Order: sequence, then C-alpha cells, then structure tokens
Amino acid sequence: MFGFDDTTCDTGHDICEWTFSVTGNKTAANAADVLIGRPLTVVGLLLLFLVSRWLLHRMIDRLVRRAEDGVLPDQLSRFGVRGKVAQDTTARDLATQTRRVQRAKTMGDLLKSVVTGLLIAIIGTMILSALGVDIAPIIASAGIVGLALGFGAQSLVKDFITGIFMIFEDQYGVGDVVDVGEATGTIEAVSLRVTRLRSLDGTVWYVPNGTIARVGNMSQNWSRAIIDVGVGYGEDLARVRRILTDVAHDLWEDDDFRGIVVEEPEVTGVEVLGPDAVTLRVLVKTAPLQQWAVAREMRQRIKARFDHEGIEIPLPQRVVWHREQQTAPDESQA
Repeated sequence: MFGFDDTTCDTGHDICEWTFSVTGNKTAANAADVLIGRPLTVVGLLLLFLVSRWLLHRMIDRLVRRAEDGVLPDQLSRFGVRGKVAQDTTARDLATQTRRVQRAKTMGDLLKSVVTGLLIAIIGTMILSALGVDIAPIIASAGIVGLALGFGAQSLVKDFITGIFMIFEDQYGVGDVVDVGEATGTIEAVSLRVTRLRSLDGTVWYVPNGTIARVGNMSQNWSRAIIDVGVGYGEDLARVRRILTDVAHDLWEDDDFRGIVVEEPEVTGVEVLGPDAVTLRVLVKTAPLQQWAVAREMRQRIKARFDHEGIEIPLPQRVVWHREQQTAPDESQA
C-alpha cells in the first residue's frame, strides 16, 4: 500500500503528477506522493475536521444562546406592569427562563455530540481513502454492522431512540426532580442512553432510557405544596378555615417568600372525615423545587397559630371496651 512502484500517478494526486512532470521518473513521483502528498492530505483533512467542528459548535452555541433568551420581549417593560403584580410576574418569568436554559443546554450537548460523531466518521473515512485503503468494504461492513445492531442490540437502540425523544419533548432536564418509577431524585446528567439521578439519601441511580415507561416531573415550570391539617371534631370548622386563610395570606404577603410563592394560597376546605380528625387542605403554588420548603414553613406557622388560638390538633385515639367476666355461682353455696 505504501511501497514505491513504477505505475503512473492516480487521478487527483497533484504532488505525484507535478513530480513526474518535472523529473520524468515514475518512482520519484510515487515516492513524493507517499512521503509528501499523502501526509499533506491527512493533515489537511485533520485541519478540515477541527475547523468544521469549531464552526459547527460555534453555530450550535449561538442557537443555544438564542434558545436561552427566548423569542418574546420583556413583557413587564413593554406593558408597564408595576408593583406586586410585576414582582409575581417576574417570579414566573424567572422559573420559565430557568427551565428554558436547562433545555437549551441539554439540546446543545446532544447536537454537539451528534456533530462530532458524524465528522469523525466522515473525515476518518476520507483519511483512510487518502492513505490508499479501499473504503468500499468498510462502508459495506458498516451497513452490515448497523443491521446486526438493529437485531442483536435492540435494547441499546431502544435506549438511544427513547433518549432522543425524551430530550426533544423536554420531558426533563438537568436539575429537575423526577419520579421514573424505579427511582426518584434530582437529575444530574442526561445522555442518549442513560439518565443519572441522585435520590434524597444520596444514592446515584443510572436508569437506561429504554426502561423508563413514565416520568413524573416535580419541578417543571412551577410546583405546588399540599398541606393537610387535621383538627378535632369539636372545633368550629368555619373558624378553623378563616385562621388557615389568614396564615396562608400572611405567607403570601411575607417579603421573604416573594417570588417563591407565585400565587395566593387557597384553602380548599374539608378533604377527609377520618376516624380521629377532620382534615382540611391548603394549596400553595410555588416556584420549581420550592414546594417542600414552603410546606414546612406553612406547617410551622399553622402549629404556632393553632396553639395561640387554642385549636386542638388531635392525636390518634382508640376506644377500649372493658367487660367484667361473670363467674358461675359456687356449687357449695347452692
């Protein structure tokens, strides 16, 4: 393949043709092609790979930045929204912006990986061809290997296809808290084949994308804290509901939670008539991933207010029936 011969130059080998035209020696022309022409071709192809990869990655970065910025103008400055409504709208816009940035970065990483893989395959094949390797069997073998993978590695193909759809459909992204059935936790990495998430106890789960039958995303756009409060059957439920509404409104007006609580909380009323207590429910719409902190704060405030108002939070109770055993009359006294 790399030896010198007396054959004429192949078509397109300019170094060989130029050397042959100058020297008239076929051996020298072929030697110049092997020692100068082919290395220059390989170097040129490598430079083409690096430049193409850099340009395409720059283009993807620009698309990612545009996706992060969005296409809508600043609505607050455009419509002149002021005061508390402006702050609440700002909180919702911030949550949407954060989600958009996560999705754009995930899509950017995916596109860069695909572009790099395609360039390696194309430029690598061109380099082999420049070195004199017959690439026809390689292309045919690639088709056969692809067919074999389609039949023999169906789970792997399924993982990749599912991963592509998950990313394009924006089912979740890095930083989301999700429930994928087998595991629940915070997404740390998303690839085409596997999703990595960390549970609350620190366990890292690697879940193949093809095994995910359903996804429950707890942090997409906004979240909701659900607080169930039990009171005794002897309490005035209308009074209890007014107190819960006051506590929720105080949280809504608290500057420390401005932007975290995105809508005024709602007391839905009686949810359960249980054996030990009457349960009322409070719903609080929050920024993503803030529902647990808001729920803890609400429970603390409700407990303090109930203690102040003298409202009973009942403990589990059990009724025990005690029956005295009747003894038979003594036969000796009969």
